[in-house]
Amino acid sequence: MTSRHLFSSEHRHTFTAFGAGALTAAGLGLAKKVTAIMKTGKGHSAKHRALDFASAIAQPKYPLDAMSTYLNGFHFYADDMGRQVEATHFCTHLRHDLHQCVIYDSNAADARLIGIEYIISAEKFATLPEDEKKLWHSHHYEVKSGMLVAPGIPDLAERSYFEDLVSTYGKTFHTWQYDKADFPFGIPQLMMGFTDDGQADENATRERDERLGVSTPDKRRDRADIPMPDVDPAANSWQSGRSVQTTLEDVDFTR
Repeated sequence: MTSRHLFSSEHRHTFTAFGAGALTAAGLGLAKKVTAIMKTGKGHSAKHRALDFASAIAQPKYPLDAMSTYLNGFHFYADDMGRQVEATHFCTHLRHDLHQCVIYDSNAADARLIGIEYIISAEKFATLPEDEKKLWHSHHYEVKSGMLVAPGIPDLAERSYFEDLVSTYGKTFHTWQYDKADFPFGIPQLMMGFTDDGQADENATRERDERLGVSTPDKRRDRADIPMPDVDPAANSWQSGRSVQTTLEDVDFTR
């Protein structure tokens, strides 16, 4: 039997349609890359724009491809709850008990990279040294209150995701204090998450909801029956009235 008889006419049409769909998807992906590069390339020389475009098309970027989750929430500086900032997360589920996220100030092509967050399971958190636990915050309130959202995900899928996330802990450092300056001055700052009503800026939450087309109150009602986890008292260290924060220190250099 020759190869031309291996597939029926129906199968050949299916494969042709699949191939056309793949090409269309690839074309759309390329168009998105071009659009993004054009947006971030304003003011660049022609040489740099050409290099950026070529790199975007030719180079594989496997860690970026592995990012599977887009989350939006709010953080505050570990030593100052009055400094609250919106945080857009893009996360990779690296291991069953570990997510790693890069954080931007928005989900736009020209967004500023402002930090990182590691998210671990309650079981992993319980094994950490006590001094290490001071750097971590719980996610129980962020999930249950509806403040942490996954824009664009169907409600059922989002709820399933947050049923797992509600008992986790995060360690977050922001490298760009974008609430102070449009430049990444200074050293990384430890951030924390909210744990109760009345802490977050309601106007900021409302503005975020309108912009992203989500409703924090609706999310809160939908998640009311997600079980509240037991929160390790060693997390959210700021609740004791004392906190930890990074500082710059001169030290001896060792060769």
